[in-house]
Amino acid sequence: MGHTSTNPELLARVHRIAGQVGAVEKAIVAGEPCATVLHRVAAVRGAVNGLLDEVIAEHLESHVAAPGLAAAERKAGADELLAVIRRYSK
Repeated sequence: MGHTSTNPELLARVHRIAGQVGAVEKAIVAGEPCATVLHRVAAVRGAVNGLLDEVIAEHLESHVAAPGLAAAERKAGADELLAVIRRYSK
């Protein structure tokens, strides 16, 4: 899915997530209270879910719903997305 590499907003999201993960690590190393660590982990999870939503939307637009795609291309795009959704929902 090379079209995601041209999306600066996605890369910015990934950088923010990396910063949030770093904050989780610092909180653990510093012996912060469990509640603090939990809040930071929850923020990371929310950010990753937001990133996943964006990438899914781009995948749908480019590989399933784009005009001019052949039926085989649409099926392949849908199958890829279904595999990700199944893996994520476990």
